[in-house]
Amino acid sequence: PPPNLSGLPMEKLRGILITHFHSDHISDIGDFNLNSWVAGRPEPMEIIGPEGVDRVVEGFNIAYELDRGYRVAHHGAELLNPELGVLESRTVGEGVIVEEDGLRITSFEVSHPPIEPAFGYRLDYEGRSVVISGDSLVTEKIIEISDGADVVMHDAMALQLVRGAEGMTRSTGNTRLATVLHDIQDYHASIADLKQLVEQADVGQLALYHLVPAPRNDMALGVYVNSMPEGAVITEDGMVFSLPAESNEIVIE
Repeated sequence: PPPNLSGLPMEKLRGILITHFHSDHISDIGDFNLNSWVAGRPEPMEIIGPEGVDRVVEGFNIAYELDRGYRVAHHGAELLNPELGVLESRTVGEGVIVEEDGLRITSFEVSHPPIEPAFGYRLDYEGRSVVISGDSLVTEKIIEISDGADVVMHDAMALQLVRGAEGMTRSTGNTRLATVLHDIQDYHASIADLKQLVEQADVGQLALYHLVPAPRNDMALGVYVNSMPEGAVITEDGMVFSLPAESNEIVIE
């Protein structure tokens, strides 16, 4: 199987929350399913998401059908129960979608047109809370659901970089790419809008992820660092946020 770059105990993975069905938000499902199956996950993995998740899961199961068969033939059904390699889906709407063992997960609709529905999620456990925006503009609903959260993870766009790239590509005659760069400018939260979020909601820690464009050098990174809300952090692969129960402490490693 592919390497477990997440560092997670994959045998404990029970499900994945999907915000929407853009390719960059679903492409790792197959690897997570395979790695957790090989690691000894004791039940089928559930993919939870908005309307349409059943079609996505059906597609993954079809695409990986031959792969599952090869691995069972190679290692034996006693080690790799073939039933546990088949994904299951659960379609959810807005509201509380999980409430068990002190964990509450609430889904809420976000603004990422033309994708409808697109969701974000709030997770509450032992007095601590995390909000994940998915891909969204800053909306009244996100401000409301982020109020009181310890960590809000939000996508962010540096409009000046995108507009600069649009102008450059248009000037070189690449109108196709320029059109794409123009179209995405109302697709993600701008850094200015994220300042509005922290001004109107009581947020312990704002963490920016899914940066558009992804900064490839220190100069581009500096655009985010110099204009993002005070105290915000830019996430990196492998970064861990620890929230000790019944505490206000936020540990970032």
